[in-house]
Amino acid sequence: MQINVDATGWVKTRGQMWRCALGRGGVRTDKVEGDGATPAGIWQLGRVFYRPDRLKAPETKLTVVPLEPNWGWCDDPDHDDYNQLIVLPHPGRHEKLWRDDGLYDVVVEVHYNTDPIEPGRGSAIFMHVAKPHYNATEGCIALKLDDLLDLLRICNKDTALNITD
Repeated sequence: MQINVDATGWVKTRGQMWRCALGRGGVRTDKVEGDGATPAGIWQLGRVFYRPDRLKAPETKLTVVPLEPNWGWCDDPDHDDYNQLIVLPHPGRHEKLWRDDGLYDVVVEVHYNTDPIEPGRGSAIFMHVAKPHYNATEGCIALKLDDLLDLLRICNKDTALNITD
């Protein structure tokens, strides 16, 4: 199955549409670390992480993993763990996955820059929960929590995002 994401801020599949927020740097084919852009292209979905203290496991055919408070994601292109799940504390630059603001209550790994990982090409591209007014992200795709949960119900290991500029 393919999920289409367009630069105007819509996620579409199987006749359904959901509003989304995209990166503050727009949608780009030449994404680099720190540009705030959402990467254009076709990307497989990976693991679905969720906050077990806030909600039950999302219904999906993707691999579902409860988040741990000491998990993060390395966004330091000079570190060997770049663009990978890490355990905190960690010496490289990173972001925490266990957040107070609810944006990562459900976070879906997007397999951008993963095989192989190229330092500086961009990291930590996820689908996650949107801010209330769909404010721009740092490069991720963000949907309202209920919409993200609806979308995940129809996803499986063959689901890919087609992000177009």
